[in-house]
Amino acid sequence: MSAPERRPDAARNRTLIVEAARAALAESERPHLNEIAKRAGVGQGTLYRNFPSREALLAEVYRRDVEELVAAASALLAEHEPVEALRHWLDRVIDYAEIKRGVLAALQPAAWQDLVADSHSPIESALGRLLDAGKAAGSVRTDVDAHGVLLLIAYLGRLDRNEWKSTARSLMSVILDGLRRQDSDGRGGGTTTGS
Repeated sequence: MSAPERRPDAARNRTLIVEAARAALAESERPHLNEIAKRAGVGQGTLYRNFPSREALLAEVYRRDVEELVAAASALLAEHEPVEALRHWLDRVIDYAEIKRGVLAALQPAAWQDLVADSHSPIESALGRLLDAGKAAGSVRTDVDAHGVLLLIAYLGRLDRNEWKSTARSLMSVILDGLRRQDSDGRGGGTTTGS
């Protein structure tokens, strides 16, 4: 038996709450629920009807970010050449990682470990699609895989919060340059070992 459909205004309120929580997490790792309700333009009763606990709300923010990140891979490939699609996707990863940091800091270890475990495979698959498209187009090295790239990206999580905005994007550009196949005019980084 499926869950009952939400009324349009209830669904809109839920979306507003999640978006407000996401915005609050971008500013602080420990946003207050009353602040989130105010940002969303709803009362605390509406917030608690949708999300009975802080953990439930933060988990939903995380899940939605993962869904959007995964869906973005195919959408970006439909709009851009593979390396450009990969660049746009990695930009989204920076935003996702900033929110992920806030969610993980606010949740108990058991709760966030389950969230991360559930999200790893879809994210790796989305990145794999982007890399495979780049390999097929001859613009991405053939000796890399999604698992290895995610390991590199994971090291960005070691940046302090105050370093994040000034450093994360430039480091992600280094990763992207390393993924490109070196072309005849010398642009791009990395080698074509194994290609």
